[in-house]
Amino acid sequence: MHIRKTVLIRELTETDETGVVSTPLVHCAALAVIQNPFAGVEQDDLSALFESGAMLGEKLAADVVKSLGGPAVSYGKTAIVGLDGIAEHGAALLHPRFGKPVRSQIGGGQALMPSNVKVGAMGVAVDLPLGHKDEAWSFDHIDTMTVSLADAPRADEIVVCLGMADGPRVRARVGSGPTK
Repeated sequence: MHIRKTVLIRELTETDETGVVSTPLVHCAALAVIQNPFAGVEQDDLSALFESGAMLGEKLAADVVKSLGGPAVSYGKTAIVGLDGIAEHGAALLHPRFGKPVRSQIGGGQALMPSNVKVGAMGVAVDLPLGHKDEAWSFDHIDTMTVSLADAPRADEIVVCLGMADGPRVRARVGSGPTK
């Protein structure tokens, strides 16, 4: 696996959108820009990307956990595949082996890690979905962090991203599950 660069984003939100002071919320995301070995290649067996996904999960989780500054409560993952690739290339990085090293570093992760993958050009934004790491039905923790890189992905690259938050949305007030 060839990593061109990594980026770490840390957001601290202290008020809601209307300016009401709230419990501070930290969102962190670590992004890695990697060479796509299958760019422009028709290939059914994508298992070569599985190990890269595991290594990225471990590396990005270490970066995010360190930057978060407290326990991770929510998590999510996403990938942007450059134009010479297909969405399945991103899925091969994110799904089979990416999550296990993330869960081991945050001490939990009973809930499915929300994810998405898209194909896009350099600078395209992607919404990184977040959800509670252990309680899938915690509506207050369903959140999004929008990320992009001005110079990635190039046509033959993939941007892989892991995000975490230390709490629910700012002034969250929709509840912890469906109403009966």
